Amino acid sequence: MAAACGEYSDAGMSGKNVTEVVLADADGIARAARILESGGTVAVPTETVYGLAARADRDDAVAKIYAAKGRPDFNPLIVHVRDAEQAARYAQWSEPAGNAVMDVWPGPLTIVVPAKARAPLAKAVTAGLETVALRSPGHPVMQELLGLVDFPLAAPSANRSGFISPTTAEHVLTSLDGRIDLVLDGGPTQAGVESSILAVRADGAWEELRPGPIDLDAFHNERFGTGLPARIGSRSIEAPGQLASHYAPGKPVRLHADKAGPDEYMIGFGRAAGDCTLSQTGDLSEAASRLYGCLHQAAASDLPNIAIAPVPDEGIGRAINDRLRRAAAPVD
Repeated sequence: MAAACGEYSDAGMSGKNVTEVVLADADGIARAARILESGGTVAVPTETVYGLAARADRDDAVAKIYAAKGRPDFNPLIVHVRDAEQAARYAQWSEPAGNAVMDVWPGPLTIVVPAKARAPLAKAVTAGLETVALRSPGHPVMQELLGLVDFPLAAPSANRSGFISPTTAEHVLTSLDGRIDLVLDGGPTQAGVESSILAVRADGAWEELRPGPIDLDAFHNERFGTGLPARIGSRSIEAPGQLASHYAPGKPVRLHADKAGPDEYMIGFGRAAGDCTLSQTGDLSEAASRLYGCLHQAAASDLPNIAIAPVPDEGIGRAINDRLRRAAAPVD
């Protein structure tokens, strides 16, 4: 498959996949497990976006993730586990942490907690921090895969670092074809934006590090009757998705646009029509699921600029706007 976003893809130029792609059936999942066991890399479907997985307990395997993505070494990785019991092997698992994930895991919530001393994880996973980011994914393919291996999986989004996240196997190939061993094709993802990230501090306090499909403010209110305290913007990088410039389509992006200019590809929402529309009915969940697909189409278009209609900053719209602000930010 030819690269859809040639401005930042340096693979797949021959029009033929270099990286093997297999269906996420029983045979494909078993093949993925064997590659991961040997220290290889596999792009895997989750309920949020496709992740680039490698075993999280081997330095050489995790190094392949950083190399394939061109990821900065100060940016930590999320460790994917089957459940809270497995998570407790790697973290100082507290009652507040258990309460936070009790009704959500498996699902699109990553929790950042203190790492155990001498936890059997590759050093690069935590990027030298004293915390570890953990998630139990709800996608049946990931749950089956995690059940076949006896180690956790480090799995950031399966794209070159800083660029558009993938929600289909084809999106993975636009920037990682030839850089990884296998793509496990489970069809389009559903949530469309990366997991919510919640830090649970030593005193039990909650702090949102990245908005996502789980509305952490509403979740906190349900549990404690009060809203989640505001995120501390000056805090150093503790989890993925906190870099100012991220999810970039390789073109200038104009936000809050009512209509497109003559040189702009328009991404619409609601009554604001576009070349690609997040949701004609104004449904935020549909908009989230279509966000990266529209950005991939915009990146592949012949037009040099992108305009994006306003999206309400509520519910999962907060996550959409977070990604769009980072996509529009200048690259340093």
